[in-house]
Amino acid sequence: MNVKPATTSQTILIAEDEAFVMKMMMYCLQKAGYTLLAATDGKEALDCLRTTSPDLVITDLMMPYHNGLEVLNYVKTTVNSSIPVIILSASGQESIIQQAFELGASEYITKPFMPNDLINVVKKYLSNGL
Repeated sequence: MNVKPATTSQTILIAEDEAFVMKMMMYCLQKAGYTLLAATDGKEALDCLRTTSPDLVITDLMMPYHNGLEVLNYVKTTVNSSIPVIILSASGQESIIQQAFELGASEYITKPFMPNDLINVVKKYLSNGL
């Protein structure tokens, strides 16, 4: 888990097992001024959530140990149900997307995505203190 200082007090947990995608997201979000926590699999994400309560969570759907739906469920049932959770996935399966929203996902972004699109979604949930 990496903690990156930034110019805002808003913290984002990124759970992503693909190194390139993780680096791209961390670069863009850090540049946008957010404090970042990084987890490279579902176990690290849950471990991080046991000790911190981020302002927003971005999680890949398919990860080792625990998938994104399990991370989403843990956030909504154990940490704080008001924390926005953005799901990232290369899967466009309608049933998985529906399940993510039923569990409380705020957004579902299909990979590949443009970095600016991700930043706009993050700002949608964090700019107004949501």
